[in-house]
Amino acid sequence: MKSGYWTREFIAGLFHLITPYWNSEEKKSARLYLAGIITLTIAAVYMTLLLNEWFNSFYSALQNYDSGAVYSGLLRFTGLAFAHIAFAVYSYYLQQRLALRWRKWMTKNYLAKWTGQQMYYRLEMFSQGTADNPDQRISEDINLFTARTLSFMSGLLRSATTIVCFIFVLWNLSEVLSFSAAGQEIHIYGYLVWTALAYSVLGTWITHKVGHRLVSLNYLQQKLEADFRFSMVRLRETAESVAFYNGAAKEEAFLSNRFMTLLRNTLFIIKKQKQLSWLTNSYAQIAIIFPFVVAVPRYLSQNISLGGLMQIANCFGKVQDAMSYFVDVYASLAEWQSCAERLLSFDKHIEAIEKETEEKSGNLVREETPDRLRLTDITISVPAMDENKRTREIISSASCSIKAGEHVILKGPSGSGKSTLLRTLAGFWPYVKGHISMPAPSEMMFIPQKPYIPMGTSAEAASYPLETADKEILSPLLVECGLSHLMEKTDTEADWSHILSLGEQQKLAFVRVFLRKPKWVFLDEATSAMDEETEEKMYRLLTALPGTTVISIGRRSTLDKWHDRVLRIENGKLIG
Repeated sequence: MKSGYWTREFIAGLFHLITPYWNSEEKKSARLYLAGIITLTIAAVYMTLLLNEWFNSFYSALQNYDSGAVYSGLLRFTGLAFAHIAFAVYSYYLQQRLALRWRKWMTKNYLAKWTGQQMYYRLEMFSQGTADNPDQRISEDINLFTARTLSFMSGLLRSATTIVCFIFVLWNLSEVLSFSAAGQEIHIYGYLVWTALAYSVLGTWITHKVGHRLVSLNYLQQKLEADFRFSMVRLRETAESVAFYNGAAKEEAFLSNRFMTLLRNTLFIIKKQKQLSWLTNSYAQIAIIFPFVVAVPRYLSQNISLGGLMQIANCFGKVQDAMSYFVDVYASLAEWQSCAERLLSFDKHIEAIEKETEEKSGNLVREETPDRLRLTDITISVPAMDENKRTREIISSASCSIKAGEHVILKGPSGSGKSTLLRTLAGFWPYVKGHISMPAPSEMMFIPQKPYIPMGTSAEAASYPLETADKEILSPLLVECGLSHLMEKTDTEADWSHILSLGEQQKLAFVRVFLRKPKWVFLDEATSAMDEETEEKMYRLLTALPGTTVISIGRRSTLDKWHDRVLRIENGKLIG
């Protein structure tokens, strides 16, 4: 998609972004809101038309020193102005309410896309950085897109209605412009209309030529802002690791470099907006005097009154203003277009990954068997991280069978594919072919090396992802797993991922296992941060659960005694 231009691809994508909401389950209320906005906008324009007629009568009364007509005109103006204000205010209010409802609907749908089918994981792992900052796209871009879209639609409606209403008035106010050229007598009807049109078209064309680069600059600016913000958040989340490495100077240099890149792009935008500002402000100032230049000869020749001159000037200004709508909103339109392009590219990446996942998943057959896990001719690959999107096999034609109740440990060199095999069993690794028979997801639980600890109370963290367990159930488990100091803090909200050490977080993961009591437990280096004594205690409790199948990944020899058999991955082959 070529930034800065309304290509056929962009217009089709824009249609795809806008239409779903208006055909959704909220379509009736959305269309009612839209109808209200349209009605109030047209009513406001009609008040403007009546005010234009008021100019003629009021200024003519002033010229004639007609005090009765002047005071009557002021009273009429008060009524018309109040009505115009009321219509404009409520049109804006409905517009804001509709934008909020639209944002809510879009955000809900994008969150469903992002969190569905582990898309948050797939985007990070397989998009190779092209789908950057999905959080910003969902939080900021949707907000800007919905608000600006309705604002532009309202502005276009107002401009179109103004043109329709005022262009006939301006045509009637125009005399026939007659002049001779090359021996021919030329008559131009409605010359004020053609003058306003020529002035507006010229201004719009020059504005586009000057400002079209703002779209690509704004697109890049949003990415740079999000990258800079994410880098600071990442530093905060990994503060302890950076401190151990004494990496403050390196981090400062990295953040400063990103910030300077952001500033350079901001400077480009400022310079481009300065050029655009010169143009739009000059255009606006000339537009004030231009209708007087065009119409004042008629006034000086006494063909029209002062009221007629003011009416022409006001009417010309309204028509020219409406025709120059894009000149006035060009900078905002550029920002909106870059925002729409970011949402479209986000959709494109999600669709590409969904398509690839669907294609890859066709190579894998999965079925449920309650009492056995069986791999048949399984081949697992990883992306080669090149432009051709090739893959590299790490496990080839693997087959094995694990019966319910067995305790199995999986070993192999680093990078041999042990964790990727667990990802395959969990169902979110797409680069797999073969046949898998395994229990239902509700009977299985996967424990990664670094557990996810949500924000909230320690009770919520210990119960994740289930509903928060009662204190009476949770407290004995906390004590048993060596987390008795959390018993008095089960109602305390905090960022526990920063408060608890990695070893304590791993113990909290075992609390979750003992709360849920799954039939099948898969552990990926789940005790790597524990001391051997604590590890032994956790595995003793785990293997004591009746009927529980335990499948572990681990390097320590101390784990061997808790498992009945060993599976090894060597040179891409699964042995054992």
